[in-house]
Amino acid sequence: MQRRILSLLVTVFLLFSFINWGCSKLDTTDIGSDLLPAIDNVNTFADTLAVVTTQDVFNPDTNAVVRTDDHVFGINNDPLFGPTTANIFFQFKPTFFPYYIGNFDDTLNGFGAGLDSVVLCLNYKGFYGDSATPLQIQVREVTDTKFRDSPYIKKTVNYQPAVGQLLGSATIDTRRLGDTIHYTHGADFAINQIRIKLSPSNWANNLYRSDTLLVSPHFHAFKTDSAYRRTFNGLAVIATSGNQLVYTNLSDATSKLEIHFKRRNKGVIDTLYTSLTLNSDPFGTPTLLSSATANYIQRNRPVLPSGNQEIYLQTNPGTYAKLKIPGLSALSNRIIHRAELIVQQIPEIPKSVFKTPNYLYLDLLDSGTTTKWKPIYHDLNPNAAYDPDNKTPLSIPYYPSPNIGVDFLYFGGYRRDKIDQFGNGINYYNFNVTRYVQDIVTTHRYNYDLRLFSPSKFDYPQYAPTYLRYGNAIAYGRVKVGGGNNANYRMILRIIYSKL
Repeated sequence: MQRRILSLLVTVFLLFSFINWGCSKLDTTDIGSDLLPAIDNVNTFADTLAVVTTQDVFNPDTNAVVRTDDHVFGINNDPLFGPTTANIFFQFKPTFFPYYIGNFDDTLNGFGAGLDSVVLCLNYKGFYGDSATPLQIQVREVTDTKFRDSPYIKKTVNYQPAVGQLLGSATIDTRRLGDTIHYTHGADFAINQIRIKLSPSNWANNLYRSDTLLVSPHFHAFKTDSAYRRTFNGLAVIATSGNQLVYTNLSDATSKLEIHFKRRNKGVIDTLYTSLTLNSDPFGTPTLLSSATANYIQRNRPVLPSGNQEIYLQTNPGTYAKLKIPGLSALSNRIIHRAELIVQQIPEIPKSVFKTPNYLYLDLLDSGTTTKWKPIYHDLNPNAAYDPDNKTPLSIPYYPSPNIGVDFLYFGGYRRDKIDQFGNGINYYNFNVTRYVQDIVTTHRYNYDLRLFSPSKFDYPQYAPTYLRYGNAIAYGRVKVGGGNNANYRMILRIIYSKL
């Protein structure tokens, strides 16, 4: 019995050793789960091609944060990329006109007991930066009469309307926003909500007294949308100090302007509230009831280096790198098993609180131009038909359709972790461009310059005015990566191939 068991163990050990030896002869890729043939320099070879890198900046950045997007406000002081300031502007409105507060007769003379408070509530989605440093903000009135929801006004990250009087201020500690907040004498509660009580003022009192049912004196601002905008054209959240950016979604049900008021009910005074919210047209077309929003984001970067040693990539409004791979033009026809652009972070010591982007993106500079870009051929999604040249717009899109999108497991571009040769933990990004490179060496497709950047959105305006969403939040993430001449973190194109 012992001999039989021993014989069985030896057999299992030899079988495992054979399988392990066989697997070690196969090269693997960091993208997807493909197994590559062994690099034996007889049938299969590996080579690296130099990448010429140049630093550039989107100037101006034409990205726009639309009503349903997450908006960002705050200040951060990035020692590597410089300070960022972000402010938000929005209109919280009644959902119908003429509007009255609470029930039909809650503010009628003889029944109402008056204003209690006005509270601005903002849904909390997260932060970017140093949570140990509280954020100081002000709430101000938007006085710009041109601030409205209009298809004729493109509110990019460079736009900010004029503001007026101070309505309130607050200190935001993002470490506490997950706590439960009780209000209206404990009758209601909220989690992940920023609540800013606006100071008692003529503005707050006028807001309460604008009920269309009130007898004179009153202001009739709730009678029509145009009357409302003339009196209350919006609010601004302005950052004054701190070291973090805070994200909110203004279209979320927990983002609102609460008007708390006291009502006399059978001799007892109750405290109730009604809410003004961000209105949107269900058909996506601006109407009188639609609310306007804007997100101003200002970057104050230092002068960036040329890019041959270090590349600074910052999520939009951001920066990018131009890449040239001259060696691709000289490659003879061959079987490309894998072509992979390798991008490595240069470590920050000590590690920064400002995180690296979740995703980077790679596209092409259209030949014969200096400003038009287009998607990379073939590799964004091998299961989606698309034509970056948009030659057949009625049947094949220029980019994988929104319901399909980029196959990140195949194409790559997502943040990964590793330990570098010096023992530092770094992030890196790989891009699978195998089909594109195969096209170059087989059909002699033009060897385009490339663009590497970290978008939350991007567009190809020569094809359509539509923004394509990517995997980063606006202004979230930045990374310093090695350029084409960096000694330790060099950007390269690695190719595994067989000769024909």
